[in-house]
Amino acid sequence: MDARAVNAALRKGQALSSEQLAWFTQGLADGAVSDAQAGAFAMAVCLRGLNEEDRVALTLAMRDSGDVLRWDLGAPVIDKHSTGGVGDCVSLVLAPALAACGAYVPMISGRGLGHTGGTLDKMEAIPGLVTALDEDRLRQVVRDTGAAIVSASADIAPADKRLYAIRDVTGTVESLDLITASILSKKLAAGLDGLVLDVKLGTGAFMKTPEDARALAQALVKTANAAGCRTTALITDMNQPLASSLGNALEVDASLRVLTGLDDGSLGELSAELGGALLASAGLAASAEEGRAKIAEAIRSGTAAERFARMVYAMGGPVHFVEDWQRFLPEAPVIREITATASGIVTAIDGEALGLAVVDLGGGRQVETDVVDPAVGLSDIVRLGVRVEKGQPLARVHAARLGQADAAEVAVRAAISLGDMARDLPPLVHERITS
Repeated sequence: MDARAVNAALRKGQALSSEQLAWFTQGLADGAVSDAQAGAFAMAVCLRGLNEEDRVALTLAMRDSGDVLRWDLGAPVIDKHSTGGVGDCVSLVLAPALAACGAYVPMISGRGLGHTGGTLDKMEAIPGLVTALDEDRLRQVVRDTGAAIVSASADIAPADKRLYAIRDVTGTVESLDLITASILSKKLAAGLDGLVLDVKLGTGAFMKTPEDARALAQALVKTANAAGCRTTALITDMNQPLASSLGNALEVDASLRVLTGLDDGSLGELSAELGGALLASAGLAASAEEGRAKIAEAIRSGTAAERFARMVYAMGGPVHFVEDWQRFLPEAPVIREITATASGIVTAIDGEALGLAVVDLGGGRQVETDVVDPAVGLSDIVRLGVRVEKGQPLARVHAARLGQADAAEVAVRAAISLGDMARDLPPLVHERITS
């Protein structure tokens, strides 16, 4: 059990024992492995890769480097994870909808990463709401409301926190094996019975090609299933924002519009698709189709919105938030409509560019210590395939200052392409991966 021996074996492409990986991972958590040794490990995995057995062993070892929650609630404990996109606020719709269908959802979420928004930042746009709950409080909120969207405590997968920081500064973030272990170690530590993965594909996603998205989805599903958690993945489209709004408070607004029946677009549709697959795998529906219908009914009937209201209040938010959410959400002082300078059909949208425009507005972080402005962002973004006449709006910018609005307008115009001929629209769900 020696870090040098582990790294030497990895460099040579040799398989490691589960005991070696467990020892090394615990060394990441307790400091026995140095930063230099952790960096060498990350680079060796990135360059040489792991076999399937070692990938599972690493994931389980990272899960077991901290606390692993156990539940006894009399119903399945399930969750969803997205690989990241723009306008992707599915978690805010799906968690309460799943709870309304009889599941329990302890959703451990993250903050914005690169051009993509973070679920925790969106939740914290709600006044008073706290996402950092200790284990006792998390258990109480989940038991009482059915769902909680929270940050990982320091005791959940500490080896992943250490290794991720090392990967961030050593250029090894993109390793398929390390991405898989990082995502699943935190989800498995939540004590899940079932998981659905939303692997994004397109201009607004980290995975730009079908081959890369499929490889990640297959690695995640195989590893999670081998670790004992029933898991399905959907490869979904991110060639345009999922919701027509980007930015933390604006995406909370978009989610509430779905939950209260004011909007039944792609956000609601994908929430039902993901939820249907998850309810089926957890035994709460006979099929994905039946599960999809149950999620849709939970939203239509208002029971999902009622669960969201209870969750918000239990986590410190306003008691009547869902009844009048626009009164509670912050609003940017500068709101500007961006109009088309020519007529045409929307043929392409650079989602990554739009996401970065929101970051530049202050809706995301340039460095870890940046304070996020929950009010800024983009709204009313046009959809692919829509014909726009000259002078009609392409989007609205919500900014803190005029100069920021000017820069965002330039970015939005560059990100939205107009043409003379319509293109085939991509499907919302490209592929389903079950094994």
